[in-house]
Amino acid sequence: MRPPPQRVTFPGSAGALLAGRLDLPAGPPRAYALLAHCFTCSKDLVAAGRIAAGLNAHGIAVLRFDFTGLGSSDGDFANTDFSSNISDLRHAADWMRTHHRAPQLLVGHSLGGAAAVAVAADIPEVRAVATLGAPADVAHVVRLFDDDAEAIERDGCAIVEIGGRSFTIRQQLIDDLARHSVEARAGTMRAALLVMHAPGDNVVSVEHAARIFGAARHPKSFIALDGADHLLTRADDAVYAASIIGCWADRFLVDEHPREAPPSSSAPVLVAETGQGMFLNHVVVGEHRFLADEPVEVGGFDAGPSPYDLLGAALGACTSMTLRMYSERKGKVLGRIAVEVRHEKTHAIDCDQCVSGAGPLIDHFERRITIDPAPLPEDREALARIADRCPVHRTLEGVAHISTVVDGA
Repeated sequence: MRPPPQRVTFPGSAGALLAGRLDLPAGPPRAYALLAHCFTCSKDLVAAGRIAAGLNAHGIAVLRFDFTGLGSSDGDFANTDFSSNISDLRHAADWMRTHHRAPQLLVGHSLGGAAAVAVAADIPEVRAVATLGAPADVAHVVRLFDDDAEAIERDGCAIVEIGGRSFTIRQQLIDDLARHSVEARAGTMRAALLVMHAPGDNVVSVEHAARIFGAARHPKSFIALDGADHLLTRADDAVYAASIIGCWADRFLVDEHPREAPPSSSAPVLVAETGQGMFLNHVVVGEHRFLADEPVEVGGFDAGPSPYDLLGAALGACTSMTLRMYSERKGKVLGRIAVEVRHEKTHAIDCDQCVSGAGPLIDHFERRITIDPAPLPEDREALARIADRCPVHRTLEGVAHISTVVDGA
């Protein structure tokens, strides 16, 4: 389970406080990424959240923030331009470097992608840049307010409607956009580049992707987001994009919190520390590999089930398997089985000191079996008796003996 996001603020290019959100993976981050949203959007765009979650699944922490004057950030959007967006990204990277780690990966959506390409050389730790629907020339944005161009030039500014919202657009924004060449910056960028674009994008045509890709040095890659729209509003498109970025970035990012590799199996069950944190362990069961951990509140990362979670899972799985085996052998039709298991320490019923809350505790497992469709009432008692005979149930209620040998490496 991922830890809750951290809400952060830091000063932006104009001195205004920018509102950010740091999404962390379960376990120590392998690397950090900085995500730049599209023009007039915010960090809370649904696609941005899905991309952050997808990168978290790859062990990458993601900072996304609102540019000056947008979303929850302070400042006046009317006084911003493409240069200020680039500067905001530098300030975000500085905050990450001071409080966590500098970003190795930049991800930019639409105009945010152009800004990511433009700023990459200014953040020395950046090793990879991924763009989504980015324009090859930022002056392309001017098309959004072509109908108001005359009023902006005449009066110096105009209120323009973009995506159903009103924004004050100044001539300084148009002039600043014209001074930047995304293709030129892509041509000098030393970081690896992944260009992602929807062939049917009707906001920024796919020809822009071809221009950025053509201008960039190797290593570079292109992925077509077939069927997606510009804002990646379909969940599948954003999740797919995040998965591709995470897999691609693995080739270029340096693991900042490397963990020990899981050992080869030397016993039916092998548990070994990962070297990360106090509790995180590899669990090796034959060919299966997973993590065991403790919750955050007790000092773990919550990157895997706890020991008692695993014990409860063993009881639940054994119960389900036993009931299914019984129904097959008896030729009984039994619906889908689901087993809920809860564990707690409770006072022994026969303890003389139970009333006072003192005395020894015993382990209590509550098991609730649900079968869909529901069995007949007369069958439920028999099924409960069969569940009580499952091997793990008998082990937990029986007397087990554990022998221990401590070896050196």
